[in-house]
Amino acid sequence: SLVPAGCYMLESNNLVTFEGMANSSAYHTFLLDEERGRLLVGAKDHIFSFNLLNVSKDYAQIPWPASSTRRDECKWAGKDLSRECSNFIKVLQPFNQTHIYVCGTGAFHPVCSYLEVGKKLEDSVFRLEPHIENGRGKSPYDPKLLTASMLIDEELYAGTSADFMGRDFAIFRTLGKHHPIRTEQHDSRWLNDPRFVAVHLIPESDNPEDDKIYLFFKENAMDGEHAGKATHARIGQLCKNDMGGHRSLVNKWTTFLKARLICSVPGSNGIETHFDELQDVFLISTKDPKSPIIYAVFTTSSNIFKGSAVCMYSMADIRRVFLGPYAHRDGPNYQWVPFQGRVPYPRPGTCPSKTFGGFDTTKDFPDEVVTFARSHPAMFNPVYPINNRPIIVKTDVDYQFTQIVVDKVEAEDGQYDVIFIGTDVGTILKVVTIPRGSWHDLEEVLLEEMTVFREPTAIKAMELSTKQQQLYLGSDIGVSQMPLHRCEVYGKACAECCLARDPYCAWDGTECSRYFPMAKRRTRRQDIRNGDPLTQCSDLQHHDELNGLTTLSDKTVYGVENSSTFLECSPKSQRAVTYWQYQRSADDRKQEIKSEERFIRTDQGLLIRTLNKKDSGIYLCLAVEHGFMQMLLKVTLEVFDSERLEDLLHRNEESTNTPAQDRPSPQESPSHKLWYRDFLSLVNHPTLNSVDEFCEQVWKRERKHRRQKWKHLQERQKGRNRRTHELERAPRSV
Repeated sequence: SLVPAGCYMLESNNLVTFEGMANSSAYHTFLLDEERGRLLVGAKDHIFSFNLLNVSKDYAQIPWPASSTRRDECKWAGKDLSRECSNFIKVLQPFNQTHIYVCGTGAFHPVCSYLEVGKKLEDSVFRLEPHIENGRGKSPYDPKLLTASMLIDEELYAGTSADFMGRDFAIFRTLGKHHPIRTEQHDSRWLNDPRFVAVHLIPESDNPEDDKIYLFFKENAMDGEHAGKATHARIGQLCKNDMGGHRSLVNKWTTFLKARLICSVPGSNGIETHFDELQDVFLISTKDPKSPIIYAVFTTSSNIFKGSAVCMYSMADIRRVFLGPYAHRDGPNYQWVPFQGRVPYPRPGTCPSKTFGGFDTTKDFPDEVVTFARSHPAMFNPVYPINNRPIIVKTDVDYQFTQIVVDKVEAEDGQYDVIFIGTDVGTILKVVTIPRGSWHDLEEVLLEEMTVFREPTAIKAMELSTKQQQLYLGSDIGVSQMPLHRCEVYGKACAECCLARDPYCAWDGTECSRYFPMAKRRTRRQDIRNGDPLTQCSDLQHHDELNGLTTLSDKTVYGVENSSTFLECSPKSQRAVTYWQYQRSADDRKQEIKSEERFIRTDQGLLIRTLNKKDSGIYLCLAVEHGFMQMLLKVTLEVFDSERLEDLLHRNEESTNTPAQDRPSPQESPSHKLWYRDFLSLVNHPTLNSVDEFCEQVWKRERKHRRQKWKHLQERQKGRNRRTHELERAPRSV
């Protein structure tokens, strides 16, 4: 039978897994260090250093638990001792060439320190400095709260909660030579119960003074922005050289602005389906370092249905919104409207630099600029995705997206973004986006869907190593590693390799193998844009084979009248459509099988609910994609009536006791010797309630037969022993 892709991943050598430690969990904080060939992972009470080649073999660990005093205090405060009163590592950021800055929750008492890793892998240094710093404003108190951080020029930018109760959320800048700086406290216009997702540095111009920090988070909608309690996804910006105000906003950001990120599907009735729960963000660079493409994963906050989406954003659209109107509350209903008044100079959100205005520092900004910035942190216009709609949407499935990473892959016919998406059930979706008419019109092609953990568990961290060509995944229960490409799963023919449309893979003349842009091979075939095997492979393969008429081994399946049977067949390609054909014999005309009351076609195969004698015959499973037809399976089904089955079983049972000369000739016997396994498909035997009963009957007969055989042997042995004894006792004649 065919093995599902996820099952294949777990049982093959493609997947390497660190199963976790008994006294640790929450392997959620990743730092990929390709230069040293290491993956640093922050978990509960531990910091790990994994070898990128194999995460299950060569790893080092440093225990960093909370002190017993802090654990007791945490417990006395009413927190869960095992789930909350530990040191959950939340920050792992490169500090300099030899050290990593690391912070944890410290049993609701955040702590930070420095992790020495050495300059090179050969240094074999992995040591936590004994000096411990206060982690407030760097790591959350509560391990359940999301945090995002980035260390730039030895200064830590972090979006986190800053109090025990989890009410004071802020964006901080700490460390370094400057005074700590943060967002305005307890002002819902600035931040309204935010959950932080990511922090990124993106240059604004060629002048480093204009560099901006962008924060991605979700928060409750501002008062009056939405009826009822709703979640909005946000992008926030602030200047790297923001030093706060002089008179007001002292040690507070003066350049902070935020805008809403829209990811929605327009409906036919004008109502849009919004995906507002921002889960993860990935930036992929372009030729212009000032204009990366932003990929973002969203889920719905709706209780009506579950859904996930991936949207793409351009920096041009984001900057346009931040240069647009500010949100302002006005009118009789005190609703949000675009600000129509005079905007002070320099425009709030502008960085102090020689490029704009000539201000040396934000402390030199006029008071009206700072006052305006304080009361207008939000932009009125939202940021819409490229093409105004998601590139990937999944609804009515039993999982949701959690993480995303993207790899830019060079193929024969251009460059493609391959997207890896983690889910909350421990699976990975591998998707490629292919331009149809234009770059803005993208076709989503699902290449693979793989299970990477042995039990359903949400994927909480993902890192992609282009150097190792591996993907690293973190969850509550462990860390997994999988290759970016598995060309061998696409079959053993040029057509199958071409239909896969995987930019990593190409037909090299003998097999589907890794594509290398620099390699020059005449026989190499790849067509990502169209996936057309007829033009790519017709000169390499026989015409009959190309059209799916390859001779397959004839598999025989047995069924019993009035029972049901399942013929398993699923194509390797996620996009192929399967068709079933039936012919009574090899010479008869083929007929297409359509779903009806007795025949049910599924993605995994064909279910025949009630077998008839006339169902005996040949069944062909065909996959059709892009006009290309390929035969996947050829099965001969033999349907017996129940009396015939009993007779066959009885004959098979007694055949071992029958002398060879008395056994039926091959012509009289069934076409195959009938063993028990041939009847595994007889799930609903008309005279039995279940397979278990059927098995039990067969096994009982087998045991009975063995007992009789053993008894017969014993009797024969006893007779032999008795005769020997009698001979020994008999008087010898002289």
